[in-house]
Amino acid sequence: MRLGQFMMPLHPAGRPLHAYLAEDTEKALLMDRLGFDELFIGEHFSAATEPYPSPLMFAASLLPRTERLTFATGVINAPLRHPAMVAAEAAQFDHMSKGRFILGIGTGSTPTDIELMDVSDDPKVRAQMLIEAVEMIERIWASDPPYEFRGKFWTTKIKDTINPSLGFGWLPKPYQQPRPPIAIPVSSPDSASVEAAGRRGWSVISSALLSNEGLANHWAMYRRGCDAAGRVADGANWRVCRSILVAGSDDEARARAFAAEGGHRHFFGHMHKVYTQLGRLSVLKTRPDMRDDEVTVDTFIEARLIYGSPRTVLEKLIALHRQVGPFGCLLLSTVDWAGPNAAWERESWSRLVEEVMPALRNYIVSSQRAQAGQR
Repeated sequence: MRLGQFMMPLHPAGRPLHAYLAEDTEKALLMDRLGFDELFIGEHFSAATEPYPSPLMFAASLLPRTERLTFATGVINAPLRHPAMVAAEAAQFDHMSKGRFILGIGTGSTPTDIELMDVSDDPKVRAQMLIEAVEMIERIWASDPPYEFRGKFWTTKIKDTINPSLGFGWLPKPYQQPRPPIAIPVSSPDSASVEAAGRRGWSVISSALLSNEGLANHWAMYRRGCDAAGRVADGANWRVCRSILVAGSDDEARARAFAAEGGHRHFFGHMHKVYTQLGRLSVLKTRPDMRDDEVTVDTFIEARLIYGSPRTVLEKLIALHRQVGPFGCLLLSTVDWAGPNAAWERESWSRLVEEVMPALRNYIVSSQRAQAGQR
């Protein structure tokens, strides 16, 4: 069981960008010291609350200051970029990091980014663009010139101007062979992207806002996709995002979880506003007959935040693993560090790494051995 972070990065709007960058740099360095395995960094061009236009640039600044973290884009928004540019930039970062890289790539969901780049606002169209873009990136990485790729959304070629004596015409290949891992984020419980990822050998990142039932459905769909391609579904390729808060006691954790100044209240409050205005509150409901006005920030926190003492959080994570399936990486949703949140989250991460994860890993190993013995 690997441990990572999904850094949107979500902050209250209003501070200068360099302040956000400094805070998130501090977070990344702490993750590396504590022993986290992966860090996914978001990409947004026009969101004051998530203001990182270049996750690879930010990750590159962290490479010489970290030792174990694998960096990932969380995610490159495929419809907003030409696949050949993504292929070349990702290959460069893969070499810079000596393979500490995962290409997270998705459809994009920020309406202003979509308008900015004049991309279709139809999610189905963007899903088609994602598939075409990733397939084109894979073909670029797997072949040498001449290139000529003609798709529905992009056409690219290097054929008429190749000059071997000058070295013109060759796109960089990744450091990892045959390619870096590719991860697709999914926020809808029944998204067709999950099966598509299974068929194509890509991994899935399941959203922190999904219910446990939605997560279980992702595993079932991923297995169907793998089966269709004659591939054995491997939980190591499935990343599950969750919001987690560990404190010394259940009462202390609950007080921090629901505190007005708490980072998780800010996170869930912001996402509640986003889902309300986008007409997607149904994703946050805990039962089918729940009215929209019953979905409050408090019910949202209670339903999606795993909080408590180390023992309680361990029990909840074991129950989650049993219910939804054998995910191989647990990704935490980071929160803003204003007020008391830096101290609270530092303590939460330390307790999670030192007191929860060893026991969770032991449980998973024992469970796997027991299942193997029953076969």
